[in-house]
Amino acid sequence: MPTTSQDIRQSLLARDPEFRNLAEEHSRCESQLEQILKSSYLSSEDLIQEAELKKLKLRLKDRMELILARHQQMVSH
Repeated sequence: MPTTSQDIRQSLLARDPEFRNLAEEHSRCESQLEQILKSSYLSSEDLIQEAELKKLKLRLKDRMELILARHQQMVSH
């Protein structure tokens, strides 16, 4: 049975479709954000997209952390 946060996270990636989808979307946002930030010039649209991607990444990470916390609690009981 997974005991550390990293073990639980790996278990969730393997077994929980919602967690896996959230992680994949978070990764896609990170890639898009990196592409925007590589540009030497950021247009106003780029800046808006950057802010939206950062907010989305935070929401995704918060949801993943809730799932992780729920599973950690189940493991500890």
